[in-house]
Amino acid sequence: MRDRYGLTRRGFLASAAALAAPSFAFGEKAPRAATESFNPDVDIELACRRDAVQILSGRPTSVWRYAGNLLKGPAQTLTALPDSYLGPLLRFTKGQKIRIRLRNELPEKTIAHWHGLHVPMDADGHPSAAIDPGQTYVYEFEMRNRASFNFYHPHTHEATATQVYHGLAGGIIVEDEDERALGLPTGEYEIPLILQDRSFDDGNQFAYWGGMHRDMFGFYGERILVNGRADHRIDVASRAYRLPILNASNARIYKLQWDDGTPLTAIGVDGGLLEKPETRPYVMLAPAERVDLWVDFSGRKIGSKLVMRSGEFDGLVPPMAQRMGGGGLIVGDDYPLFTVTVARETSDSPKLPQKLAAIKRHRPEDLANPDDPRPIAISMGHMSVMLNGRGYEHDNLLPIERVPVGTVQLFEIFHDHGGGGMRMGGMGMGMGMGRGMGMGGGMGGGMGMMGMMNMAHPIHLHGQPFEIVSRTYEGEDAEAYSTIRDGLIDSGLKDTVLVAPGERIRIAKPFEDFKGRFMYHCHNLEHEDMGMMREFSVE
Repeated sequence: MRDRYGLTRRGFLASAAALAAPSFAFGEKAPRAATESFNPDVDIELACRRDAVQILSGRPTSVWRYAGNLLKGPAQTLTALPDSYLGPLLRFTKGQKIRIRLRNELPEKTIAHWHGLHVPMDADGHPSAAIDPGQTYVYEFEMRNRASFNFYHPHTHEATATQVYHGLAGGIIVEDEDERALGLPTGEYEIPLILQDRSFDDGNQFAYWGGMHRDMFGFYGERILVNGRADHRIDVASRAYRLPILNASNARIYKLQWDDGTPLTAIGVDGGLLEKPETRPYVMLAPAERVDLWVDFSGRKIGSKLVMRSGEFDGLVPPMAQRMGGGGLIVGDDYPLFTVTVARETSDSPKLPQKLAAIKRHRPEDLANPDDPRPIAISMGHMSVMLNGRGYEHDNLLPIERVPVGTVQLFEIFHDHGGGGMRMGGMGMGMGMGRGMGMGGGMGGGMGMMGMMNMAHPIHLHGQPFEIVSRTYEGEDAEAYSTIRDGLIDSGLKDTVLVAPGERIRIAKPFEDFKGRFMYHCHNLEHEDMGMMREFSVE
């Protein structure tokens, strides 16, 4: 008998036999060391350590953080964010040879993942590479990415959510000559912004509460921090700026929009610049997604203010999870993120280029499987979150997870209601619901426990960025979907895609250059830690 993912019992047993003697396992290998033959252009020490930082007035907050030290390379390679627990902003150039020495000074295992970077497996931060306290892991790779804004964070098995929440996160800016030739805002006129939500106890310490509900739906904090700071304010001149924005929250989805209705001009997403600027009334930003905004403050009066808010939306989070974010930050409600004040006047401002970048588009004949997409099926049940009907099991691959190197694969990502949901004795446990996730992938008033579990998922694939080929909505509540659809930017290269209930998304994903194991998972970090993660074997 063949299951819904094309796996026969005989095929499963054959695959299991082939993997009976795994090539590596958690904790078996010594940490990777530096190689004499690799001559880096950039050499960095990055320590994971405990610290205390002033975030709110009163007692400092205990955090875990990345502390950087530049051993070799351009002075702008490391930039500390002022008064922040976040790691230094890393700035690289395409073609550089990079060495990063990650030292673990924490009381538990950790490993860092360079989210968005196209690197070999031993430089990707695979969970199997996690190092013990006191150990150092050395990454060595050549920067192959085009100009883009990326993300680094732990990828420790079953501990990613807590380690990121403690403070382990940072941004990566990659530059290249093509982007520099455009004359986009740089220096003080380029302001990277990292969005996170946190809760605090009475002693100003991070509170990570919620238990079972937190694990099932993700953590939603009571305050928004921007670049690790509360009530973030930015002073600008009356000219054009570039604002690369990263959602580094564990689970919270944002709907970015200006308070006065000014449209947003997007010039880039996860994988770098778009082909041309796009104007949107708002932009949806799920965990690990990035958007690069061009914002022109020319003509605004000195002292005028503009507030970036997360606007109202519906249908992405089950009702029981919406109110987990206290302090007025109900998921899907309207609330402020940061405030911009025009503090000085200038007439020196660049013009927005009407052509930004060339993006290679994959034709059907470029795909290895144009008529037979590989599935990424999302399912949820009682304390169970799965991809393709499985939780995470290291070195236990499905046949569809074996991918030939040097190919471009077509994937279809969708919500699979046959593989999840609460079941008891083969019978669904019915429970009426109000407005929220519906059965059958709808975003409306569904019935049943499965509807309670259905929610949006940001799906991330490691390695090269992918192209979104199509996005189809098959749900039952077009009204709810209308609150998010105009903020989904599918024209650029992506490494993380938000999959709303009722959506079916096809992507063209290249697997070039490197063999090995590369993860794909939900970037709701509580879901990742619960096992909504699998891996490809690129062979």
